Amino acid sequence: MTTIGYIVGSLSSTSINRTLASALAKLAPEGVEFREIPIKDLPFYSPAFDGSFPQSALDFKQAIADADGVLIVTPEYSRSIPGVLKNALDWSARPYGQASFDGKPTAVIGASGGGIATAAAQQHLRAILGHYNAVTMGQPEGFIQFTPGLIDADGDVTVESTKEFLAFYLQSFLTLIARVEAARKHV
Repeated sequence: MTTIGYIVGSLSSTSINRTLASALAKLAPEGVEFREIPIKDLPFYSPAFDGSFPQSALDFKQAIADADGVLIVTPEYSRSIPGVLKNALDWSARPYGQASFDGKPTAVIGASGGGIATAAAQQHLRAILGHYNAVTMGQPEGFIQFTPGLIDADGDVTVESTKEFLAFYLQSFLTLIARVEAARKHV
């Protein structure tokens, strides 16, 4: 069983990125489990917490550790990532020397109504993940223009070309996870 932990970079229960994450989970092949890694209960990060992490932060870091790979599904706010996502990433990097994403297979995807989808946010997110030493999937990139009816009320992707792309994207991420796992066995 391969476990993909996923982080939705929006707190909205009606987020199109949450809808995209659900659709990806439905496309997962047998033997792959998706588990959300929630970020809504994390307080604002401050170094004052470094000596005594709140339980929500410990749970967040443990969920990342328990996942074979982490998928970050994010909207774009003002040409960058949402503040709530950056806050979660700050928690993941602390305390110093215990970064949760160090060596973790990670993929980035996002949806918006615009033509360039979440390209700027994803570039910023990749820079952050690089600093954290995450093993971030480079290709394929996932910039999804979310149009009405693209994903139906049951979470099914209705446009065949998008469905095929998302299945390919997911398979590419699973391949990255397998490569990282194989490399760890040879160390």
